[in-house]
Amino acid sequence: GELMKYLVAILCLIHSSYLLAQEYTFGVVPQYEPQKLNTIWQPLLKQVSKQTGVTIKLITVESIPVFEKAFANGEYDFAYMNPWHSVVAYEKQGYLPLIKDAGRKLQGILLVNKDSDIDNLSQLEGAEIAFPAPNALGASLLMRADLALLYGLTIKPVYVQTHPSVYLNVALHSTMAGGGVMGTFKQQPESLQNKLKILYKTREISRHPIVAHPRVDAAIQLKVQQAILDIGQSAEHKHLLAGIPIIKPSIATLAEYQQLTQWGLRSFYVEN
Repeated sequence: GELMKYLVAILCLIHSSYLLAQEYTFGVVPQYEPQKLNTIWQPLLKQVSKQTGVTIKLITVESIPVFEKAFANGEYDFAYMNPWHSVVAYEKQGYLPLIKDAGRKLQGILLVNKDSDIDNLSQLEGAEIAFPAPNALGASLLMRADLALLYGLTIKPVYVQTHPSVYLNVALHSTMAGGGVMGTFKQQPESLQNKLKILYKTREISRHPIVAHPRVDAAIQLKVQQAILDIGQSAEHKHLLAGIPIIKPSIATLAEYQQLTQWGLRSFYVEN
C-alpha cells in the first residue's frame, strides 16, 4: 500500500510538471492591429505566466473571420472574444468562460441626428440605418435583433466598417440612424457628439469573456483564472488590465452568455 501511494505521488508530480511545461496558446479577437494587441496583451500574459508558472503564448490574427475560424477549429487553448463568439465557441468546441469585466456591461445605442424630429422607433420603419459590421455585437447584432424582434421593424442596414463612420453618417444625414456603443461614442470629438442624440439602448449583456478550451486541464484553467483575478486586485499590476480594458475582473459563467441564444441573435449573425 505504501509503495502504491508513493507511485501515485510521483505520477502526480510528473503530471503537474508536464502540464506546466506545456505551452498554452492565447487567441485575442482582433479589435486592433496585431502590433497594438501585442502592446496590450504581452505584459499581462507575461505576468500571468510569472504567477502561475504556466507558459502562455499570445496569438494575434489580422481579421475577425480568421479569428472565428481558428476558435471554431479549437486552435486556441485560451481566448478573449466577444460574448456572441463565446456562445458559438461553446457550441463548436465546448469553450467555457473564465473571466469577465464586472466593471461594466455591453449594450448597443441607436443614434439619430439632433436636428431630426425622430423621437420614436416606429419612425424608422423601412429606414436606412448605419452599422459598423454585421457581427459587431452591441452596435449591430444586439441592435438589429432588438429592432426586428422586440419592435417588429424592417430596416435597411448599411455597413460602414467603423464606429466613427457610423456617427459621421448620422451627423451628415446620410442615414436616418446608426448603431454604436457608449464607449466609442464618448471617444468622438464633442462637436460630433453634440450633433447626435441617443434614441434607444439595447438590453445589456456581460462584456467580452476570457474563455478556455475543455482540453486544458481544470487545474491549469483555475490557476490562470485566479492569476487574473489577483492581478485585478493588485495595486502594482492592475494597470496591465487597463488597456484591454478589463476594469474589474471577476468569474464568468456560461449562463450569463447563453441568454444571447434566447435573444434571437443567431439569425442576424453572419457565419464566415
